[in-house]
Amino acid sequence: MKPAGRESKVAHWGAIELAALLALGIGLACFAEASWIRGKAFVAQLLIARAWGQAQNGVPAPKPWPWADTTPIAKLELPLHAPGNEARELMVLDGASGRNLAFGPTHDPASVRPGMRGNSVIEGHRDTHFRALEQVRVGDRVRIQGVERRWVSFVVVDVRAVDSRRFRIALDADAPRLTLVTCYPFDAIVPGGPLRWVVTADARQ
Repeated sequence: MKPAGRESKVAHWGAIELAALLALGIGLACFAEASWIRGKAFVAQLLIARAWGQAQNGVPAPKPWPWADTTPIAKLELPLHAPGNEARELMVLDGASGRNLAFGPTHDPASVRPGMRGNSVIEGHRDTHFRALEQVRVGDRVRIQGVERRWVSFVVVDVRAVDSRRFRIALDADAPRLTLVTCYPFDAIVPGGPLRWVVTADARQ
């Protein structure tokens, strides 16, 4: 007959090993999911860029992939502050649906097209395409290009975290305005809270 104390120790260490294996499995699963999300976002931008080239060559509403229900409408250029880094270019999709957000920044159809008079709202995920917004500061320059190949330059005039339950973005503006929105905080473990990071930029005169 085995001593009760030894059985207790064996059970204790078995529970620890099981917990460690579960933690390892969860960690690997999270890593795999994060890698898949980032990989999908990267490849999607390449396919969208190809469709963007077609749009600039006169192809009406080209699809990035055969089953897509969206099309690229603009190219957004964000500043990068790391030494030696050039501005980052992102393709903007039409329609701010959750499905489209997985592939790139999206234009809110309730707002004007980028570069037009009024406020154009573009949304993106904080852990992929709009991660760069964390480094954007007042005074930075942002540029956006339409299908007609014309670039419009904007200067960032406001950067803030807001509560989406109380804050509303005004769509009216006397001149072209660009509002970039993503979730906040950038290092949140669980996404989808009420906080948003909002970058506002006005067209350069």
